[in-house]
Amino acid sequence: MSAPTASSVSDAAAALSGNLQLAPLRTLDDFVLGSARFQLPNLKDFDKWGNRVVKNLLYYQTNYILLFLVIYALMIVCNPTKILSGLIVQALIIAVIWQFFSSKSKPSFIASRLTGGNANAAEQNAQQKWYILAGALIGGYLFLHLISAVLLTAFTLLLPISVTFIHASLRLRNMKNKLANTIESFGPSTPMGALLDALNVRAEGVIN
Repeated sequence: MSAPTASSVSDAAAALSGNLQLAPLRTLDDFVLGSARFQLPNLKDFDKWGNRVVKNLLYYQTNYILLFLVIYALMIVCNPTKILSGLIVQALIIAVIWQFFSSKSKPSFIASRLTGGNANAAEQNAQQKWYILAGALIGGYLFLHLISAVLLTAFTLLLPISVTFIHASLRLRNMKNKLANTIESFGPSTPMGALLDALNVRAEGVIN
C-alpha cells in the first residue's frame, strides 16, 4: 500500500466538491443478523484481508457512519463534561504543535499584529517562542490534570473506529455485496470512496 500522493488528495477533494452520493443503508439483517455470515480473516494473507475490509467499508459505509454517530453520541451523553474537557485540551495541544512547526517557515501573525508589523524577523521569532512556551506549559498542565478526560476522549473516538474495522474484517461478502460494489464502481463517487481515494487505498478487484 503506497502513501497518498498530492494528486490523489486533489482528486478526492474535487470529488467531494462534485457529485457525491451516499450509499444505501443496508438492512439490519444483512448487517449483523440472520443473513450475515462472519469468519476470521486469514491473518497471513494481508492482501485478501485488506480487500475484504475495503469492499465492506464501501458497501456498508452508511451503516458505519450511523454506527459511529450512535456510539459517539452515547459516549458523550454518558460523560459530557469529561469529553468536552478532553476535546479542549487536545485542541490546545494540536494548536501549539501546529504553531510551532508553522513558525519555522513564516512569521507569526499574532506577533506581527502586536508589534504593529514593524518588528524585524528576530523580534517576531522571539515573541513567537514565548507564545509557544506559554501554550506548551498550559497544555502540559491541563493534559496532566485532565489526563483521564483526554484518554476518555481518545477512547470515544477509537471505539467506533475499532468496531467498524472489526466488523469489516469479519463480515463475509455475499453475492449482493459483490454485485453492489461492481455497479457502484461505475456510478457516482461515495464519501467512503473519496476518503479511500485520498488515502490511496484500492481494492484488488471489483468482484474478488
